[in-house]
Amino acid sequence: MSKIVNEKIETYAEVHSQAEPEILQELNKETWKKIWNASMISGHYQGRLLSLISKLIQPENILEIGTFTGYSALCLAEGMKDNGQLHTIDTNEELHDLQRKFFDASGQGNQIIQHTGDAKEIIPNLDKVFDLVFIDADKKHYQTYVELVLPKMRSGGVILSDNVLWKGKVAEDDDVKVDKHTKSLRAFNIFMKEHPKLETVLLPIRDGLTISRVK
Repeated sequence: MSKIVNEKIETYAEVHSQAEPEILQELNKETWKKIWNASMISGHYQGRLLSLISKLIQPENILEIGTFTGYSALCLAEGMKDNGQLHTIDTNEELHDLQRKFFDASGQGNQIIQHTGDAKEIIPNLDKVFDLVFIDADKKHYQTYVELVLPKMRSGGVILSDNVLWKGKVAEDDDVKVDKHTKSLRAFNIFMKEHPKLETVLLPIRDGLTISRVK
């Protein structure tokens, strides 16, 4: 499948958006230099969008499901209140030290709590009311993650779900054989649109980003 957005347009949009902070430039470089599958990083353009959304919401408590190297967590933390916390969950303990290095360098390290393990087991034990949730983990469990976090969210809170277009595969003709992630995301996109407690808009940004407001 070709790129969802024309590459020239994507570059133009990035150039005409806020510059990437220096610490994120450094994390971006280190991720591409040292980490396998570095393309999973949110990157400049999407990162600035995450930062802006967080600043508009001014969340006290943020939950991120899928940390990777910590780029998106740092973007989301930019809008967090001074007394706020960001809880981020990932299954890969090998990335813990790299994440912590940049979390501490950001000056918000004491507000960013790392959790290593299965998000489905960790989320029920988080005694917080969340204002902002970012989901970027195992695609087949997206719906489960939403079902787990909704009871822990305030009215007016926002859920962001990444990779919901899955390289455009979700929009392929029905007679085209699709992979399990495509099937899961198709079902998830319908679930989010039709959920009675959510107002949802799917944006064709990078690999697709859904913004859902809790009623």
